[in-house]
Amino acid sequence: MTTVGIIANPAAGKDIRRLVAHASVFDNNEKVNIVRRVLLGLEATGVERVLLMPDYFKIGAKAVHGLQLSLQTSFVGIVAEHSERDSVEAARDMARAGATCIVTLGGDGTNRAVAKGCGNVPLVPISTGTNNVFPTMVEGTVAGLAAGFVAQGTVAGSDVVRQTLRLEIWREEELVDIALIDAVVYDGHFTGARAIWQADGLRQIVLTRAEPHSIGLSAIGGTLAGPDLDPDQGLAIDIGPGALQVLAPIAPGLIRWVGVRSYRRLAPGESVAVQAAPTVLALDGERTMVLGQPETVRIRLSADGPRVVDIRVAMQRAAAQGLLVQRTAATG
Repeated sequence: MTTVGIIANPAAGKDIRRLVAHASVFDNNEKVNIVRRVLLGLEATGVERVLLMPDYFKIGAKAVHGLQLSLQTSFVGIVAEHSERDSVEAARDMARAGATCIVTLGGDGTNRAVAKGCGNVPLVPISTGTNNVFPTMVEGTVAGLAAGFVAQGTVAGSDVVRQTLRLEIWREEELVDIALIDAVVYDGHFTGARAIWQADGLRQIVLTRAEPHSIGLSAIGGTLAGPDLDPDQGLAIDIGPGALQVLAPIAPGLIRWVGVRSYRRLAPGESVAVQAAPTVLALDGERTMVLGQPETVRIRLSADGPRVVDIRVAMQRAAAQGLLVQRTAATG
């Protein structure tokens, strides 16, 4: 039975950057509509079962209500805590239940949580968060079609489902966390409101992607690296007074000059040492870990990131294979 998971985070797109910057609020009712369109896309490809994550807004239940679907829908049996752990455990349960693709609705943080539980199951990330570098803006119907074709195995290949990079946080030689886009050493003693929207406290930035057209801290690296950064490379940046000043959109509507002391490319397996304490470590845009005293903490670039479906390539492959064409008998 072909199974696809859907994880829609009701908290995505609602952090403090709506108040201190100019980010849009992504309404949960719109997430319901997106999930509906994903379901209809999955159904059109012949997917037989969809597993949904329960949440406080009941996005999945509202999406299914009133739809006459031929596929089966059910919820994974997690106890919702209304935290990051819900996405981690839901992804883990979906993988154990045989899901061959998982569709996510959220931002970088949501997908970071899903990546902790999904194992080798490929993701189709739909952007509904704030700083969205990992997920993409895509119509839910098309995302559902692409996810269905990949889940069925009718389109495949390393260009359809690609392995991504990740950043691993090693504390005293123990892997304690991961990030998908950026790990930031930030001046402070508390996680506070979690989201980062000020450049003044930045000390170090480590990136898996450096794209000048991105929003968030990835844009700083994109300006430095330009188009020359290979897909299997990362970037380490030391922030502070130096020879360079970079103009970057660090949050929606917040464009700042950021001083750069130095920067270098990273290959998978290379690490960056966290240089100071006390400090806060922010992962994918959210302050996560407080380091109150000097200790051995390293940020390591790894090639073991989640597998991600390239929706454009998947749909191009489906069209080339004739999956979107049906021949009918000639009339006359």
